Amino acid sequence: MQRIQVVLGFNKGINYRNEILAGLTVAMTMIPESLSFAILAGLSPLTGLYAAFLMGLVTAILGGRPGMVSGGAGATVVVLIALASSYGVQYLFAAVILAGLLQTLVGLFKLGKFVRLIPQSVMYGFLNGLAIIIFMAQVAQFKTVENGVAVWMQGIPLYWMLGLTVLTIAIVLLWPKITKAVPASLIAILIIFALVSFFHIDTKKVIDIASVSGSLPSFHIPQLPFTLETLQIIFPYALVMAGVGLIESLLTLNMVDEITNTKGQSNREAVAQGIANITNGFFGGMGGCAMVAQTLVNIGAGARTRLSAFIGAITIMLVILFGAPFIEQIPMAALVGVMMIVAIKTFQWVSLRVINKFPKSDIFVGILVAAITVILHNLALAVLVGVVVSALVFAWENAKRIRARKYTDEQGVKYYEIMGPLFFGSTTAFMEKFDVAEDPNEVIVDFKASKVADMSAIDALHKLTEKYHQQGKTLRLRYLSADCRKLLKNAEGVIDVNIIEDPTYNVMV
Repeated sequence: MQRIQVVLGFNKGINYRNEILAGLTVAMTMIPESLSFAILAGLSPLTGLYAAFLMGLVTAILGGRPGMVSGGAGATVVVLIALASSYGVQYLFAAVILAGLLQTLVGLFKLGKFVRLIPQSVMYGFLNGLAIIIFMAQVAQFKTVENGVAVWMQGIPLYWMLGLTVLTIAIVLLWPKITKAVPASLIAILIIFALVSFFHIDTKKVIDIASVSGSLPSFHIPQLPFTLETLQIIFPYALVMAGVGLIESLLTLNMVDEITNTKGQSNREAVAQGIANITNGFFGGMGGCAMVAQTLVNIGAGARTRLSAFIGAITIMLVILFGAPFIEQIPMAALVGVMMIVAIKTFQWVSLRVINKFPKSDIFVGILVAAITVILHNLALAVLVGVVVSALVFAWENAKRIRARKYTDEQGVKYYEIMGPLFFGSTTAFMEKFDVAEDPNEVIVDFKASKVADMSAIDALHKLTEKYHQQGKTLRLRYLSADCRKLLKNAEGVIDVNIIEDPTYNVMV
């Protein structure tokens, strides 16, 4: 019992008022978002609420970042839309379980640190693409089903939907100027709900999509054939979901680290996200990851422990058990308005304001990632492509920096002073610097301002040595750093290079 109290934050020095109010606020902001994401994916709204409860509860207890909030996020559910529509919800649950297993393995093998490799331009493109997806999904709510076919609303229903959506957006934007004690999104939903109920406005509601009345989630194994063919169907989706979920969760963790000047545990968080998604798959949730907006709400409300996220998760479960009659009457226009604001806030407008200050390569990467995200709805692929392209651009730019200063001393020894890194991208330019046929019998290559970085560089040195050897000439290397010497020594037996011993640089023979 004492261990549970410590885990959740029941210890001295904790502001319980802030933690409890923050948890209640997070729950109220997460409910409409979870409902909207579930409906976006063509799932029962209850599936989204279960995800919010299960993700929040498990990560609050096991996660590596106190104060961070997880739930049924759009970043992960967008990945599974095609799977659910093509094969059904049971395949979705199976994919969520498999994604959880993959995330758990990432944490156990301590691979969470690799999120640091994601450049800022990739993150801008990722978030901007996600914002566009969320916004376009809300536009789709202006359709209604007639004779089994989705058609755009017309006439009075369209006008009501537009008007209520605009009013919701206005309330969300203006309410913080009055007070920040109560979340603006919650106030907007309550006001729209009151207007629709009082004036008996005939508009699209949550009950028109599905019922959210439910009980505690129950354990069930996904009903689908356990075959290799099934694995081939769900594995690509699970892999993408695992990648997207970890990327968003670990980036959110880093964000909270910066805000609170504390240090979270990325690998522990990866394990917690995995266990939470496995739990989702077996208990009827759509899975998820860390939620940036809700985490900011939580931290902004003063929460610093796991208690607030725990309170938020329990509150959502209580809503499922006792608040269904109210939730089912929520106008869809209110949820659409709230989600449009989420999309607007998710979009990185700063990337447009400073676009003229970015390198052209970063602008290209950002646009490419956003385009892949919007067109393919594959967030993990977009991030992967962005990282690869950024790495190639970096390699190309560094490859052009290889330089050689040449001179001959009074003893007739020719020196090549190399400047810039020697790696796979610069080996061709490096080889072109040497004039083997015209050089004297002794040549020294000076690496004081350079670095031998990889096997391609070692191979280039070996080929260069061979060329001089065939001409009956001697090529020697000097001023190699310790790590360069180690790399060359590890390659003994593969190459043959002649290194000058230098007492100042402790260069090995």
